[in-house]
Amino acid sequence: MDVKKLKLSKLITKPITVNPNASLMKVRESLLKYKVKRLIVTEKNIPIGVITEKDIAKKIYELGTKSIKSVKAKDFKTRKLFTLTKEDLVQNCAKIMKKHRISLVIIVNKDKTLEGIVTKTDLATVFLTKGSDSIKVSKIMKTKVITAAPSDPILYIESLLIKYGISRVIIKRNQKPVGVITFRDFVPAKIPQWIAESADPKEVQEYKFKKGLEENHSNQMSYLFPFHATDIMATNPITVEKEKDIKFAIIRMIKYNISGLPVVKNTKIVGIITKSDIVNTLTN
Repeated sequence: MDVKKLKLSKLITKPITVNPNASLMKVRESLLKYKVKRLIVTEKNIPIGVITEKDIAKKIYELGTKSIKSVKAKDFKTRKLFTLTKEDLVQNCAKIMKKHRISLVIIVNKDKTLEGIVTKTDLATVFLTKGSDSIKVSKIMKTKVITAAPSDPILYIESLLIKYGISRVIIKRNQKPVGVITFRDFVPAKIPQWIAESADPKEVQEYKFKKGLEENHSNQMSYLFPFHATDIMATNPITVEKEKDIKFAIIRMIKYNISGLPVVKNTKIVGIITKSDIVNTLTN
């Protein structure tokens, strides 16, 4: 079966929704209660916005002296919503995700009311149940991998994340992956924890130099100087063999709740594969 020609009706999931007047506290409670990464804001069942964990973190950071109780769902910065119908194809959805670098498409009915959502995880998962063609990891992995050594300073690791706009740096020793470091593995001293845990590299950099930060905060980074990759990296990284089927990689990503895997050959690193790489195969 050609998964690209499947209708989205086969993989729609029901999102958690909130109304525009829901308080920030209510939104946060819903995220925690249902263990989801995003909520859809609806008005008369019509989607008008999306609120993510990252949005909440940023909003809290921007509050200043304003009471957290005064913030409502409608106060969050609006973003362009990308929508399709359940009759659209998986391939169309993958193309939109790739073009706009997004991980969510909202599915609406003919009257514009909310039907559900489709995420990158949903598109990756479709390979497990509907995919028939065998595709090796080596065919879609990226061979350029940003790596560092266990002895490299934390601040150097941070500079790599920011420079390349990536989510992870692979730590290797003798060409073998021995660890992974993401922004969630360390909290830059100038950044509130709730920002560092959810923001992407470029946003962290933006907040670090945001006008209004107290000058003495810059000195707090000095405590990071003595630390190295081995002090914060997640050890024993989950990997996938180069010649394995991508289904094996997808299962590992879902099982361990990660979005990317170092690719190895004879235990030595040769590439990296992410959910985005898998979704991109559906666009051609």
